[in-house]
Amino acid sequence: MAASMCDVFSFCVGVAGRARVAVEVRFVSSAKGKGLFATQLIRKGETIFVERPLVAAQFLWNALYRYRACDHCLRALEKAEENAQRLTGKPGQVLPHPELCTVRKDLHQSCPHCQVMYCSAECRLAAAEQYHQVLCPGPSQDDPLHPLNKLQEAWRSVHYPPETASIMLMARMVATVKQAKDKDRWIRLFSQFCNKTANEEEEIVHKLLGDKFKGQLELLRRLFTEALYEEALSQWFTPDGFRSLFALVGTNGQGIGTSSLSQWVHACDALELKPQDREQLDAFIDQLYKDIEAATGEFLNCEGSGLFALQSCCNHSCVPNAETSFPENNFLLHVTALEDIKPGEEICISYLDCCQRERSRHSRHKILRENYLFVCSCPKCLAEADEPNVTSEEEEDEEEEEGEPEDAELGDEMTDV
Repeated sequence: MAASMCDVFSFCVGVAGRARVAVEVRFVSSAKGKGLFATQLIRKGETIFVERPLVAAQFLWNALYRYRACDHCLRALEKAEENAQRLTGKPGQVLPHPELCTVRKDLHQSCPHCQVMYCSAECRLAAAEQYHQVLCPGPSQDDPLHPLNKLQEAWRSVHYPPETASIMLMARMVATVKQAKDKDRWIRLFSQFCNKTANEEEEIVHKLLGDKFKGQLELLRRLFTEALYEEALSQWFTPDGFRSLFALVGTNGQGIGTSSLSQWVHACDALELKPQDREQLDAFIDQLYKDIEAATGEFLNCEGSGLFALQSCCNHSCVPNAETSFPENNFLLHVTALEDIKPGEEICISYLDCCQRERSRHSRHKILRENYLFVCSCPKCLAEADEPNVTSEEEEDEEEEEGEPEDAELGDEMTDV
């Protein structure tokens, strides 16, 4: 049974504490499902709401490669300078203005049983109260034969970077229900996300796991069952139910990125400096990112994903009027207005990044169809309906064959980054 929209919204306000009562969830259509609408005027630049996820988890490869994050809220645990040293591969890298780093190592705590790290006592206790009692491996943290470690290793073997999901997000959903006094309430909250048909679910799982997904999925289901079976969620452990759970995470999971270095850079940008000092600092930061790109590539952040009840009601548009961000360097999601939003107007975000939104209509539709299983009919897509059905890559190939200028080619490369 799906949770009522009132249940969902009340839960969001309760856990985030800073959500504005300026939105409501409405049914839009059978194709789009529900949507989020403004109930009063929202000004450009205004924070519409702040939301805490029902559950969140760091990506497993991200954690394995020493991107150190709080095991609960995903706050980056490295000092900005340590972060820069690791990403550049230069142990002697020094950052100016170290006082701008917001990481408080004196507040960090670990689970006394398995030693996973948290940014604070509050996060350690919150994790223990919601799911960690079930998931804590105790002294078997590094035992490859522990059921949870076998599950995680199997996941890493079938889902390589760049990561888009984590089996541990599903594990935390199960563990939350296992620990909950009111199991039905949590089951209702999670059930709101399950609305895909069997064919759609299969397509999503295929996208996540590749050509041999059926065999891989069965292995994961068996290990998931051995590690976490819960009678109240017995349907999730059947082949159809497990596929549905994958589809839930695949289409509703919101990526989360945190970085102590990024926080330090933003703090540097806000400094009031003399022109010469500003120029020197900006040049230093530019070179720092060039060094990071050379050593690490595009993987800069602690990354994971979460399930957000209210944010998941926001439909996509290629010309969004709102955007999501994580300015507090943890899993608290901010939704901010990109333009004035009138009462009764739908609040839409983009499921595509800035570069993807600049691609052709056909390319945008291809990405959305493969990852979210819908065809976009936003104003931008309708206005471009008469464009030829070729992908942006094909367009670029055609332009190169015709001999485009060098600066245009550079622009395309930058767009693809």
